[in-house]
Amino acid sequence: MHAVVLKIFIHRGLEAIGIDAPSVRELDLVVRKLNGVKWSNTNKIWYLPLNRQSYEAVKNSLQSLATVDERPLKDYLTKRNALNGTLVSNSSESTSPQKPIHQKTITATSAWRLSAENAKALARFVEQLKLKAYSPSTMKTYRNEFLQLLQLLKKKNVDDLTTDDLRRYFVYCFEKLKLSENSLHSRINAIKFYFEQVLGREKFFWEIPRPKKHLQIPKVLSEAELRKLFAALENKKHKAILFTAYSAGLRVSEVVGLQIKHIDSNRMQIFVEKSKGKKDRVVMLSPLLLDVLRAYLKECVPRPSTFLFEGKAPNKPYSAKSAQRVFQMARQKARINKAVSFHSLRHSFATHLLEKGVAIHFIQDLLGHFSIKTTARYLHVTKDKLVNILSPLDDLWKDQHEI
Repeated sequence: MHAVVLKIFIHRGLEAIGIDAPSVRELDLVVRKLNGVKWSNTNKIWYLPLNRQSYEAVKNSLQSLATVDERPLKDYLTKRNALNGTLVSNSSESTSPQKPIHQKTITATSAWRLSAENAKALARFVEQLKLKAYSPSTMKTYRNEFLQLLQLLKKKNVDDLTTDDLRRYFVYCFEKLKLSENSLHSRINAIKFYFEQVLGREKFFWEIPRPKKHLQIPKVLSEAELRKLFAALENKKHKAILFTAYSAGLRVSEVVGLQIKHIDSNRMQIFVEKSKGKKDRVVMLSPLLLDVLRAYLKECVPRPSTFLFEGKAPNKPYSAKSAQRVFQMARQKARINKAVSFHSLRHSFATHLLEKGVAIHFIQDLLGHFSIKTTARYLHVTKDKLVNILSPLDDLWKDQHEI
């Protein structure tokens, strides 16, 4: 009896079922009659579209003439599906349906070259992150950090590593790879998560010291620079995006995630839903910002129905990258040469409030800077206190008559 092997065959970037069979007339006659079958002259192999119908057809047609070994095909699909499950969308894309993953995306990555044991470890790692409901941004960061260790191990099983092995690895990351203190902290956190949260090894990292982080001073824009920045914008949507960020000290992800229902003009509040650390919070709504938003919505065509700032697709939010580009465009147009980013609006908000004498614990609450571990219940600024805290945006324009 003849032996036929079913394996994956990549043709022009697309997956197909390759039929590796001896050149025997009786087999050729049967294979040629299969629906959708094609011949690759370059690779000297017959192939079919990768789907259940093709798989069943080739098996049923050849089983009386040959032994059909389908293990290579099944092994490929098992590994591909497991690794595809570890891919994570960007946080800015988390509200949109994930695009279909092209096979070249996964087979061209370092994850595809992992040993079987370490590929399973990566799958378990991401699965646990999902069960713990980590944000897409954190999952993507942790996955990438853990993957750096796995690909270095080659055939060695990550589960066999000891504390001393990891200590040497982190020294290697610092001395040879020249990772910054912040990057090394991120890598330690990711690997710590695997050994303690996935494998359940308690206190596994107590013997490993952490590098001291570089304490960076936030980059802040002066009030004069902010006036120039805002004046550089003519597009009302772009202006509204930057005003919203500065007026309430919001992160870029929080700005683009705002929905129309989150703007409460009666209580003069903005509701920030599921911000960093999955915390809800309430911040002040600047009267000036409210005017800016109303002017923007009045002229916006089509008018947003869900998100305050919608992208090109209806009912989908403006992307964080687009908002960051708006900031950089305004910075360049205003000829501000500081190395500042969209996040500097948030730093500027906090700094200007401090300079105006607002108590630090109010600012911490407005920014959402309290620890999840030590906070059993959310600390909210009451409505009475909120309306008494003026946004620095209002002071910025208190003597101006036009925006």
